[in-house]
Amino acid sequence: MDYRKIYEQWLKDEYIDEKTKEELRALEGREKEIEDRFYKELEFGTAGLRGKLGAGTNRMNVYNISKVTQGLADYIKEKGKEFMDRGVAIAFDCRHFSKEFAKTAALVLNGNGIKAYLFESLRPTPELSFAVRTLNTTAGIVVTASHNPKDYNGYKVYWEDGAQILSSIAEDILKKIYAVESFGSIKSMDEKEAVKKGLLNILGKDMDDKYIEKVKSLSIRDNSEDIDKDIKIVYTPLNGTGNIPVRRVLKERGFTNIIVVPEQENPDPDFTTVGYPNPEDTKAFKYAENLGTEVGAELLIATDPDCDRLAIEVRDKDGNYVPFTGNQTGAILIKYIVEGLKEKGRLPKNAAIVKSIVTGDLGKRIAEESGVKTYEALTGFKNICGRIPDFERTGKAEFIFGYEESIGYVTGTFVRDKDGVSSAMLLCEAAAYYKKQGKTLLDVLNELYKKYGYYREKQISLVLEGVEGKSRIDRMMVEYRKAFPKEINGSRLVKYIDYDERTCYDVENGGKLPVDIPKSNVLRFFLEDGSWYAVRPSGTEPKIKIYIYSIDETLQAADDKIKAIENIVLSKLESVK
Repeated sequence: MDYRKIYEQWLKDEYIDEKTKEELRALEGREKEIEDRFYKELEFGTAGLRGKLGAGTNRMNVYNISKVTQGLADYIKEKGKEFMDRGVAIAFDCRHFSKEFAKTAALVLNGNGIKAYLFESLRPTPELSFAVRTLNTTAGIVVTASHNPKDYNGYKVYWEDGAQILSSIAEDILKKIYAVESFGSIKSMDEKEAVKKGLLNILGKDMDDKYIEKVKSLSIRDNSEDIDKDIKIVYTPLNGTGNIPVRRVLKERGFTNIIVVPEQENPDPDFTTVGYPNPEDTKAFKYAENLGTEVGAELLIATDPDCDRLAIEVRDKDGNYVPFTGNQTGAILIKYIVEGLKEKGRLPKNAAIVKSIVTGDLGKRIAEESGVKTYEALTGFKNICGRIPDFERTGKAEFIFGYEESIGYVTGTFVRDKDGVSSAMLLCEAAAYYKKQGKTLLDVLNELYKKYGYYREKQISLVLEGVEGKSRIDRMMVEYRKAFPKEINGSRLVKYIDYDERTCYDVENGGKLPVDIPKSNVLRFFLEDGSWYAVRPSGTEPKIKIYIYSIDETLQAADDKIKAIENIVLSKLESVK
């Protein structure tokens, strides 16, 4: 059915409210906008839903939330009464309509006889993962668009292990979603009735207390002889969910100099002071840098709106703030955690770290020196934390830390997703520890480079929106598979991995080996000088991403390698029209 017919169906549907119909009628004459809203249904996958707010099948609204939740409910009901009774935990962030979407989901579940545990107000995403495991619910939902702009929202589904659903579950839920014939067939329940029947349960302080205690249990050093808790730190929650839990855990740990950016302290769905609330973007640190300069802060930390990711900037000798990448922060955390656990006699003999396939290798080098093995997984913490059940079942490893280059980290196993709260605590603890030794985190990073070589990196995203953009991204991946450079800057290609084929190809010897990682549309190329790069479409945004890594004895040489790879790869991709 074409987009026009679906648009007209929405205008006629008795279950669509008049306000939504008014929004749709106002689109007449804007054919491209109508097409973009109705040419497809908002895609549901392992990352759940994410899209722009508004009316339409390709937008985030209560109708699509209801339909997806009905599909999830049907999937749970098929598993039996035990799964229904265990219920679903639900959290939400500070965005427009997040609370409404969360309550809509809860009442649809209730209408299907499934218990819902809904947080009373906004909470960080990692606490949702923790709640799923603590309450032993069948699933979890968090309404968030993470770091996307203000006109976006999202809906992520977690399974009973506390991790986001894997593709096998997502595919089964998707079949149930497709089977929902109309909005009129969706079951829901009145809120008062749901509470009376014990189907709608509200979560609050009790769950917060349990979560914070578990976070504090990750502490490695707490003695004032070991760490300087007077270290001056500026924190910005970027108007999101991190404000209360991050400040609480640091206060309870005894950190006395945590200064919060006042303009970005409280929830703001419009992100007025930052626009694009992604702490990976150094522009998000503008207010923190100004405040840091004013108060003389040694460290700046920022969490994204749902507080699952963390970024930092460190003051240098000239008083300027130097941003760290996710790989650099990950390396610092690995050094601090692994060496600290080893010193305290708490490092498991078979300790393991898991990183994504597009994350750099410096952390791996640091871990190896202490006998800690690094495993790889596909991008996303559903895959990184997805390694934990296998480790527990086989006993081959004990998970201590997981991370990816996009500023996501998790320590321990009580949260099965990236966790900005625990990462903030451990990062501040690390900074306080090294300060006691007369070092900043920048000093520590430079020591690592001198020891292991200069690891450099660059990530490039080509944004291609809409129907045409998606088609072009698909063509880029097809064409790059057919013809990729065999040499860059005098360095030969020695091997490449096609994760869609789950095969590693030895270019020099012509051999090939299977790759023990699930299928995914990712290509990764390794050069003889130790450089490598990867190309993949984003799973949540209209982008094709290029990840470039190099290593050399000098900073300049490593940067030159990055530039050479960037020029060749971009030229090839952009030639695909």
